[in-house]
Amino acid sequence: MDYEQFFADKVAALKAEGRYRIFADLERKAGNFPVAKNYQDDATPDITVWCSNDYLGMGQNPVIMEAMHEALDKCGAGAGGTRNISGTNHYHVLLEEELASLHGKEAGLIFTSGYVANLTTLSTIGQMLPDCVIVSDALNHNSMIAGIRHSRTEKKIFKHNDVEDLENILKTIEPGRPIMIAFESVYSMDGDIGPIEEICDLADKYNALTFIDEVHAVGLYGQHGAGVAERENLMDRIDITQGTLAKGFGVVGGYIAASESLCDFIRSYGDGFIFSTSIPPAVAAGCLASVKYVREHNELREKHQERATTLKKRLTDVGIPVMPSVTHIVPVMVGDPVLCKQASDELMFQYGIYVQPINYPTVPRGTERLRFTPTPLHNDELMDHLVESLQKVWGQLGLKQAA
Repeated sequence: MDYEQFFADKVAALKAEGRYRIFADLERKAGNFPVAKNYQDDATPDITVWCSNDYLGMGQNPVIMEAMHEALDKCGAGAGGTRNISGTNHYHVLLEEELASLHGKEAGLIFTSGYVANLTTLSTIGQMLPDCVIVSDALNHNSMIAGIRHSRTEKKIFKHNDVEDLENILKTIEPGRPIMIAFESVYSMDGDIGPIEEICDLADKYNALTFIDEVHAVGLYGQHGAGVAERENLMDRIDITQGTLAKGFGVVGGYIAASESLCDFIRSYGDGFIFSTSIPPAVAAGCLASVKYVREHNELREKHQERATTLKKRLTDVGIPVMPSVTHIVPVMVGDPVLCKQASDELMFQYGIYVQPINYPTVPRGTERLRFTPTPLHNDELMDHLVESLQKVWGQLGLKQAA
């Protein structure tokens, strides 16, 4: 077999479909977010980033950067090993305590990424709970799907956010079998929110564990940024909260917050935790500073919501087809992979606006979109330029407008 030809053919197939992914070569400018330098052949123009998951701009916050500099000077670059073999730095311990406090849980456990947190936790519980069945929302993130698959336990899928379908499935499970219901709070491509209270009610009724992914909500919702469960006063009803340190908190890493026994169980049995080198002390210090800062600055969340609400209204007012969203996610429907990429390119190269095209398999075919994530640092001037530029691109490409 010609291996290289096989690889090249598979990539060519993606290009033919119009969904080959091209990465923007960016250089973020410390203290000047959302502006970044874009490396384009021989040119390096400044562009405005409109699709970052650094939702509050915390990756540029001087408090966080100062904490990282201090820890780097104190501890050096790397952690030195896995958590078990010399790689537990005091910053890791402090960060886990802070995350447990944030979510009102007994313990926290940090991972190298949110992906690894989901993969490890779901697979470990699924593998080791005897005769376990995991019931998963149809639109759960790839990392949750991977964790469930890797567990090799029985899985059942309920229709997205459909509690009636969820209960119909739960009714079919033999009484006494361990059950875990896995779902998200904010679904990041559509901007909708899971029915947390109703799912918790069913979990109580059928004696199921609840596993919530709050990746796109931590830092952003609730009085202290613990997520949608905090906003809705439901944190005490969630067994396992999974979150990230890379989005609302602006650094990198993932975590779970749960009971002492559950976190110790994952710490002791989870391959993705045991065999991974721990995050650098400077990263943990930055995360710790960010979580503390975000907890105390609710005005950031208020401004963030205002910016998202304002952008949705302004785009809708000029006929840009904003998809329904009750969160900070502002998805704009294109519905064609080639046109979606063309629209993204026009915005980047003609107007200095970066928004990544979102194509299959991230979203279903025929729902290709541009996904905007305004932050508190996207001011009115930047928003004016975006709205005007989108109108021009929509006209140039003949894209469908809102009814």
